[in-house]
Amino acid sequence: MNTRIAIVTGASKGIGKAAAIRLARDFAGVVVVARTAETLTDTAAEVERQGAASLVIPIDLKEPGAAAAVVARTVERFGRIDALVNIAGAVLQADLFSMTDAEWDDGMALKFHGARRLTLAAWESLRQHQGSVVLTSGATALAPKPAFAAVGSINAAIAALAKAFSERGIDDGVQVNSLLPGPVMTDRRRSMLARYAQAHAIDVDEAKTKFASEARISRYGEPEEIAELIAFLVSPAARWLTGSAVRMDGGESKAI
Repeated sequence: MNTRIAIVTGASKGIGKAAAIRLARDFAGVVVVARTAETLTDTAAEVERQGAASLVIPIDLKEPGAAAAVVARTVERFGRIDALVNIAGAVLQADLFSMTDAEWDDGMALKFHGARRLTLAAWESLRQHQGSVVLTSGATALAPKPAFAAVGSINAAIAALAKAFSERGIDDGVQVNSLLPGPVMTDRRRSMLARYAQAHAIDVDEAKTKFASEARISRYGEPEEIAELIAFLVSPAARWLTGSAVRMDGGESKAI
């Protein structure tokens, strides 16, 4: 009998939503976490259409007490946690020399500290059930540039955090990996392309082609493609894969 339970953060849209819906095929229940209740409800409905139970938790993971609340509600409803997929956390894309301390702190508060706190809070249940954790970083961790300084730096920190958790996981039986997606066609990416197209008096398709060419990839990824990789990472088939920074970026990163 399938009794496994997954928590997915950032589940209201993009990769997080796609991951929650995909995991509903493999888990008995999926807990969807993000700040916006209305969009989370849409995700939960899709989860239930896949045959899994859902639990909607609209909460801001920037708040220090939020992680403990998510774990408490999950254990109260389902009794266990078998997988934690940390995806929440959009980071401002701005030049290294223009960002304020407050902007840096804001990026760290959700993507890094939110994931760190939630992993710590869920750890005991994950240990009991020999669970899995994915911390979503990004391909920019491998080659930060001035225009993406905060994104790259925070992503690198998350990959390092995942490695540290994975070392503890060897003793506790918890599998931990970081995931480094490349350019994915999310709503945020579409908005960025639309702004660029408007500023340069070109259409969105041309902007999309231009950015893909500059990144040296054939196309943008889709959230569902990343979701399939996440499903593999938290599956029994991937159990020996731990402590790894798993890259799926269409070849954007040129390092071996």
